[in-house]
Amino acid sequence: MGTTQLESVPEPKYWHLRTVLSEALDSEFTVGEILPNERDLAARFGVARATLRQALEQLELEGRLQRRRGVGTTVAPPRVGVDVGAEQQAWPGASEDAWQPVDCAVAAPPPAVADALGTDRDEAVHIVRRSRVSHGQPVAAELLYVPRSSVPDLTAIDTPSGTARARAVLRELERLELEGQDRAVELGSARADDARELDRLPGAPVLVVTTRFFTRGRTAALSLATYRADTCRLTFGASGNVEIHHGPERQAS
Repeated sequence: MGTTQLESVPEPKYWHLRTVLSEALDSEFTVGEILPNERDLAARFGVARATLRQALEQLELEGRLQRRRGVGTTVAPPRVGVDVGAEQQAWPGASEDAWQPVDCAVAAPPPAVADALGTDRDEAVHIVRRSRVSHGQPVAAELLYVPRSSVPDLTAIDTPSGTARARAVLRELERLELEGQDRAVELGSARADDARELDRLPGAPVLVVTTRFFTRGRTAALSLATYRADTCRLTFGASGNVEIHHGPERQAS
């Protein structure tokens, strides 16, 4: 990691430092590697620690760095691809699914979800909670709402609660013929529950992906998946394999 003269640069010092650090991350560091401490970095680049912190905070916001208590600042892993194209359609829990079931409850969903499912607002549905982890770090949390009419053969005796019930609901869904699905994506802010599951502060930027699954001309399930915006990127169909690197010597593949 070389030094640079920042005094004559017209852009803010922290932003230019952010660019220099980003290039160094690509050429000199590997995923998970711990960066030197702030004092050493500030001395190497000849900047105040406040300027350095601004640059590090920007790179953390962009998903290039991770700050971990008791560890320090490390190089973040590549962003997780979130496929929002229409080419691949499958029930949640299919073999290629990267999600892990956590729990399952039976309760009335939020009014907007009940309206989307076509159920009465006070009608209880199965609410499957799932999580997605990458490189040992939580990157997404999901609430999957499934009306009882979609899984009529599920019994409380066979699957009393928890992860077992979540897996049973997913298995029963796969018995249905999936006629189609649609997705919507929006930028949001992490609520308290999401922030706790994703190891972020409340209000952190997130990507909210809403997916409706259709069978027999009705909505059989609805998924609300919340992704950390700093660790995920959207992919669309065949373009999902394109990787954009930050370093000047690397090319898209």
